[in-house]
Amino acid sequence: MAAYDVVVIGTGPGGYVAAIRAAQLGLKTAVVEKWPTFGGTCLNIGCIPSKALLHASELYEEANHGFADMGIAVEPKLDLGKMLAFKDDGVSGNVKGVDFLFKKNKIDTYRGVGSIAGKGKVKVTPDEGEAQEIEAKSIIIATGSDIVRLPNIEIDEKRVISSTGALTLPEVPKRLIVVGGGVIGLELGSVWRRLGAEVTVVEFLDRILPPEDGEVSRQFERILKKQGMSFKLKSKVTGVDTSGDTLKVTIEPAAGGASEVLDADVVLVAIGRRPYTEGLGLEEAGVAMDERGRIKTDDHFRTSVEGIYAIGDVIAGPMLAHKAEDEGVAAAEIIAGQSGHVNYGAIPSVVYTYPEVASVGRTEEALKADGIAYKVGKFPFTANGRAKVNRTTDGFVKILADAKTDRVLGVHMIGPDVGTMIGEVTLGVEFGAAAEDIARTCHAHPTLSEAIKEAALAVDGRAIHM
Repeated sequence: MAAYDVVVIGTGPGGYVAAIRAAQLGLKTAVVEKWPTFGGTCLNIGCIPSKALLHASELYEEANHGFADMGIAVEPKLDLGKMLAFKDDGVSGNVKGVDFLFKKNKIDTYRGVGSIAGKGKVKVTPDEGEAQEIEAKSIIIATGSDIVRLPNIEIDEKRVISSTGALTLPEVPKRLIVVGGGVIGLELGSVWRRLGAEVTVVEFLDRILPPEDGEVSRQFERILKKQGMSFKLKSKVTGVDTSGDTLKVTIEPAAGGASEVLDADVVLVAIGRRPYTEGLGLEEAGVAMDERGRIKTDDHFRTSVEGIYAIGDVIAGPMLAHKAEDEGVAAAEIIAGQSGHVNYGAIPSVVYTYPEVASVGRTEEALKADGIAYKVGKFPFTANGRAKVNRTTDGFVKILADAKTDRVLGVHMIGPDVGTMIGEVTLGVEFGAAAEDIARTCHAHPTLSEAIKEAALAVDGRAIHM
């Protein structure tokens, strides 16, 4: 029986990063993966392919509607098959990259479903052939998450689809109904809206992007409406009739009331994700779970069973690839006897639509609920020189700072390339920066990031260009 210091079950962003870091620290490491390729949901059917389609569809729309004003005369023609091939090529490059990194770091791979077979033992059950057991001093569970399904609505990945099916539609639907106004629904909905679909988003709550700062959510909804999306808020989908050539989607008010039926060619169900913990032998091993089906861990990613750790979407916290990666590094370092740590107050969040939405730290709503006195500095992209000349002026940067100490408590952005810009202020939050620190940091001109400096100046009421 092969023996290892660390065995990681799952090779998504959390799992493969944990394995690489463990190997770097001199631990004999193996991974167990049930899919034919590495990278989990993110690299194969999530973050990476969706960003490829977001990028391609954004360029297509810009060619259709933005190039003419810049003196570029074109008549773009959509080749959806080639666009999907472009997406697939990007995915292939990324998953091959993980394979290369495993070989570089001398990490062994076992193909099959991994499960706990007893203390210090992992059972690997392949699709074909006999199962085998491997020994591990430490086991890291990094199996990620699965889609949440609606009751009584079957997802066939053809007409009623999940985020997976939304990446491979063979033609642009005329009418697309997106169930769920969160990140996944808005990103994929925006892809198909740009390519020509009529998109209606149905959201149970009273605004889209519920976890985001309220002002950002409201402005974002206005921008998406201007782009052509429709919204039905405080509403729920209670049924989808698939018997005819056209889908009949029944929608009711969330609080109850008269229903209505909308026609659609495709329905995308994007109401969230749930931890993937089935078939891992956790209950038999005595691993404690919480009320939401997540694995309970302490501050060092240890479960209730000695030698078993868990990271990523299967534990509490935001279901974000970069959060899982940081946890993977920290868990490996802890196993190696170091002091791994993740600062959950400095985990950025990004929505990769156009414009993008990005945030880190606390929202205004959260600060008010906790009775924390704060100051607000806000700067619109309409007053930013680079955004003006590029005609990308939708959105703003908002910085929330402690009223007494000036420490940055939260930053919320909506605008061009804010997914990249959020990195600067995330570093600031990590190091406990004051708004004054950002305000006195020289920013290159003309750049979009000058809006961050101006928002920091605005905290003290001294923005220059507004």
